[in-house]
Amino acid sequence: MHLRLVLRLLGILVFFLGVSMAAPLLFSLIRGDGNAAALAYSSLITCVIGLFVFVIFGKGHQTHLNHRDGIAIVALGWAVAGLVGAIPFILSGSIKSVTDACFESISGFSTTGASILTDIEKLPESILLWRSIIQWIGGMGIIVLSIAILPFLSVGGMQLYKAEIPSPVVDKLKPRISDTARTLWKVYILFTALEILLLAAGGMSLFDAVNHTFCTMPTGGFSPKNGSIAHYNSPYFDGVIIVFMLIAGINFSLHYRFLRGDFKSFLKNSECRVFLGLVAFFILAVTINIYGPVYDSLGKAFRHASFQVSSIITTTGFVTADYGKWPFFSQKILILCMFLGGMAGSTGGGLKTMRIMLLAKHTYQEIFKIIHPHAVTSLKLGGKAVPSDVLNSIWGFTFLALALFVAATLAMAGLGLDMISAFSSVAACIFNVGPGLGLVGPIHNYSAVPLAGKWILVFCMLVGRLEFYTVIILLIPEYWRK
Repeated sequence: MHLRLVLRLLGILVFFLGVSMAAPLLFSLIRGDGNAAALAYSSLITCVIGLFVFVIFGKGHQTHLNHRDGIAIVALGWAVAGLVGAIPFILSGSIKSVTDACFESISGFSTTGASILTDIEKLPESILLWRSIIQWIGGMGIIVLSIAILPFLSVGGMQLYKAEIPSPVVDKLKPRISDTARTLWKVYILFTALEILLLAAGGMSLFDAVNHTFCTMPTGGFSPKNGSIAHYNSPYFDGVIIVFMLIAGINFSLHYRFLRGDFKSFLKNSECRVFLGLVAFFILAVTINIYGPVYDSLGKAFRHASFQVSSIITTTGFVTADYGKWPFFSQKILILCMFLGGMAGSTGGGLKTMRIMLLAKHTYQEIFKIIHPHAVTSLKLGGKAVPSDVLNSIWGFTFLALALFVAATLAMAGLGLDMISAFSSVAACIFNVGPGLGLVGPIHNYSAVPLAGKWILVFCMLVGRLEFYTVIILLIPEYWRK
């Protein structure tokens, strides 16, 4: 591993995060909320550290990233971003505990949306804005954003892209990887602007519209309101956010192709058809289940079922209802949605629809071979044969995800959490959903989780956001051997 090059790029990442603090700083100066000094110090400290690391390790001729370098930059980059993002929370006094500040920050950057804040609305608006900004940055990926500026550093970015993009198969839209990164960000920014306009047009304040949009497109789920989207009790806001949560849960390369004139791009993609089909099926099932026992109106049942299913399956985590009080059947569907997640290439978490499809197809193929042992078959997705190494990677990924899930759940239970809270807290963090059930349900938060439990969940957020392999590889001794 080329340590100097890795540290050099991490320095640039830290400097960029310091610069990004200028937005809430300017907002604080305009609003006069008394946090300008804390944000200025945070920005200055972060920029100085980033520049210092870049200058110190900037000397050298190595400019080529190998596979190990890419893994290290991504894994360490997300961890460092989480620590740096906590500085404004601490210096402003909004979150006094270092553990809680790191938890909130890493939850933001990983787009998990799990919070330790008991009264969100008491926080200064500039800090709430920073809290939303880190989710927006984390959504498409800090590292992908860095790829867009890597030509300035004369460093190739394919290794970073492979390590960061949450997809079993890397989808390059452009010949140059930096062009691909910029294309994805343009699409991301376009949808961000559109959602802000629609929410503001419906009567939401511009501040709230910006904050909610910054946490919708990355499927993050932070809200400046204690009651999340339920605070507004507005079918219009629910509908707009549902649409954009689903947009964020779909592969962004499909959005790009649609915007380029391929209007059948969604229908032609088998993963998209399955994903939207599952969403429709789960909404119908939950609507039927909660109509009567929870809501006496079919319209209300459909509205809240649509919102919660869309929110959980895209791993956004916004809430409009206390689904912890819904029937057991509906709760289990939402838990299943946590595991499934969005499409590959989306900002959502979870196992991803593509992986589920390939595992199901491979299982059927094995059953078919038992019936027809001499048949020659080929596993295909969307009419294209799937390489065996991709399938092997998916099986390994699934086993690793479930093994870590079980281990973390047992650890949380060992710290004193009841099994429902332990199970759902790990599921919500490792698949980057946010709210769970029980102690960490939709009307609660993670403040009551023990100190050790918060760090376990921080680890879960990071490994889940970086799709397990990227972080776990750093813990393998062979990685560090020449």
